[in-house]
Amino acid sequence: MIKWVFTDMDGTLLDDEGRVTPANAALIAQSRLPLTLVSARSPREMVEAIDVLQLTGPQIAFNGGMIFEPTATGKRILTETAMASDTAQAIIGAVLAQFPSTSVSYYDGEDWYAERMDENIEGEIRVSRLHPTIKPYQEVFATGERHILKIMLINFDEAVMAKMLGFFAAADYPGVSAQHSGSAWLEITSQDAKKSRGIAYLMAKENLKREETAAFGDGGNDLPMLNMVGVPIVMGNAAPEIKQVGQFITKPNTENGVGYGMVTYLNQK
Repeated sequence: MIKWVFTDMDGTLLDDEGRVTPANAALIAQSRLPLTLVSARSPREMVEAIDVLQLTGPQIAFNGGMIFEPTATGKRILTETAMASDTAQAIIGAVLAQFPSTSVSYYDGEDWYAERMDENIEGEIRVSRLHPTIKPYQEVFATGERHILKIMLINFDEAVMAKMLGFFAAADYPGVSAQHSGSAWLEITSQDAKKSRGIAYLMAKENLKREETAAFGDGGNDLPMLNMVGVPIVMGNAAPEIKQVGQFITKPNTENGVGYGMVTYLNQK
């Protein structure tokens, strides 16, 4: 019997406008199963979905860099792991110098900073409905130690992205992990910030067995999560190689695939 469900957000729970549709929310509520969002997003970027779904249990942000519970006044942090401030500063400086066409932004706890406003950052604003503080990184770090949970790099030039991936594969930045999310996004976090770590934490906290858990995902960075649970469910919009790991293939994210899957596949388990 399934007792807990985990789901990725972008490309999975959310539609192409970055929202939980009313129909999806109704199906999820109908399933009566506890749901934890597992996302690279910051808690502020998760609030809208949390409110729509009326979630009160633990949620996973920053690819596992923070686990928190929503409260009436904000959130209660259960655990978090950040990059070393000097390492984060060095990475931002190196990317700006070597890959100047890349959009660079980063998250210091609740605060979102961007080096400059460009079309990629504008795209993130449309999806998240939040606005970053635009400020040179030297000024941000000049105020003292920063608690950086994620650096987000966006570049739609495949050649540049390939070079960045090679750069981070060869670079010796201690304690960090570079995760390719979608074709144009590269997310830098603490090496301990993993979706699988967040799920393992919650499984231990809630005393869940593997066979009592299910997860929804659509991308390569969801594979560790999908492989950890008893019932991995892959979205209809996922790539063929991701679909191979799914026990079930549900409808696409644009057709309320998470809600459909929870009602159709999990209420029978």
